[in-house]
Order: sequence, then structure tokens, then C-alpha cells
Amino acid sequence: MHILDEIYLQYNKRELISPDPLQFLYNYEDLYDREIVGLIASSLAYGRVQQILKSIEIVLNIMGSSPIDYIRSSHQSDFIKHFDGFKYRFTTGDDIARLCFALKSIYSDFGSIELAFMSGYSYEDDNFLPAMTKFVSRIAMHYDGGKTYLLPSPERGSACKRFNLFLRWMIRSDDVDPGGWDNNLKSKLLIPLDTHMNNICTSVGMTKRKNADLKAVVEITDWFKIVNSDDPVKYDFALTRFGIRDDMNIEDLLKSILH
Repeated sequence: MHILDEIYLQYNKRELISPDPLQFLYNYEDLYDREIVGLIASSLAYGRVQQILKSIEIVLNIMGSSPIDYIRSSHQSDFIKHFDGFKYRFTTGDDIARLCFALKSIYSDFGSIELAFMSGYSYEDDNFLPAMTKFVSRIAMHYDGGKTYLLPSPERGSACKRFNLFLRWMIRSDDVDPGGWDNNLKSKLLIPLDTHMNNICTSVGMTKRKNADLKAVVEITDWFKIVNSDDPVKYDFALTRFGIRDDMNIEDLLKSILH
């Protein structure tokens, strides 16, 4: 058994999720609710984790028990009014209101976030980058200048960590990732890369790139594909627990991989 599979079996457990934005998805049984919650939670997943969780909770409390019902029944003026005064670092209430209106348009045009995303995918694509670019463009058209910090576009070289995280949550299904999207395309996923994960990957030789950019994402994902071509981001959650949880030491992780 590969050392990464041993780490996966030991640490890819639901009881190790908290604190993580992913924990909010488990509060929703309906797939439409869950994909909305997933997109919001992942989009706000930057900064200190406790503040991330607090900001997500504020947004979801405004939406009520069924985010999909909220999106479908509310108007643009409602979104603006309801999120007036919201602020989390770079994100304002206007940013969230525009995201809600963009989602309303997506549900009207496609029926779901999944169908909107998959409309930009071709089975000839090596990964989800083309579909990501098209989906982000569809969202960003509702923002001034055609771009938003909530969903950076891969066409600008961004690692798109938060959107790749969202796709992992929706497409993979195991003890941690709830899944729900019915496309079975785990092999097309890309690693959700931030500085913390990039430091782990450079330390064990998965990439020589020092910056957590899109090129590093592709290099690291290709490395994981050598280990598991069908599910290259399988090990993401387990590896990122090190350095996040106080009871898990990153030095011990590196020793185990390099052994």
C-alpha cells in the first residue's frame, strides 16, 4: 500500500473535519441546497478559519433553512437589502448579493449549478480548467469589470484553490466529501492548492515551483495521478489536516512520506 493511502485511511475521517467550511454542507440533504452552500462556503474560505466559519454562518442564516428556495423566491433588490452591511475582509454585502443574483440566473437558465458547470465541459478535456473558466465567466458577468475575488478565473493564472475545493466536495464521495453531482469525473479534478499545501508538496518533491499558482496546481495534480489516476485529489483532505489541527504535526507527515 502506498504511504498516501495509509495516510488517507488514517486521517480521511469525518470527525477530523472541524474546523473546516466543509462542515456546513452536512446540514443540507437537498442537493440544490448543498451545491449553493458549497459554492458560498468555498468562496469565503480565505483568511483565518474561525472568521471564515463565522462569515459563512452569517450568510447562511440570512438564506434560511433552504438556500435554493431563498434564491428562487428573492429578487435582486432583496439580495441587496438582505446583505447590506455584510463584510468579510475583501468581500462585501454587494459581492454576496451579486453572487446570489448570478445563481438565480443560473438556476433559471440551467436548472442547477452542476448543469451550468458541465455545459462548459468536454470529455476531450484533460481536466476541468476549460469548464471552470466558462463557469467563472458566467458568474463574473454580474460584477463590475467582469471579475470577482470570490471566484478567480484560471485564465488569469490563479490556482483557483477555493473553486477546486468546491468541485472536490461536490464530485467526490467518501467519509469526508459529501458528493452529489452525478458525473463520476473524479479523474478531472485538480488539487485545491494554497501556500500550506504547496509547501507540503514542494517538501516531498511533487513540484519545484515556489508559488502556489496554476502551473503548480497542474504539476502537483499530475504527480498525484501517478499514484492514483482515477482520483488524484483523494489525498487532499488528509494531507491538509497537518498544520491545521493542533494534534497533527507536519514534520511527522513529511518524515512518513519521505521515509
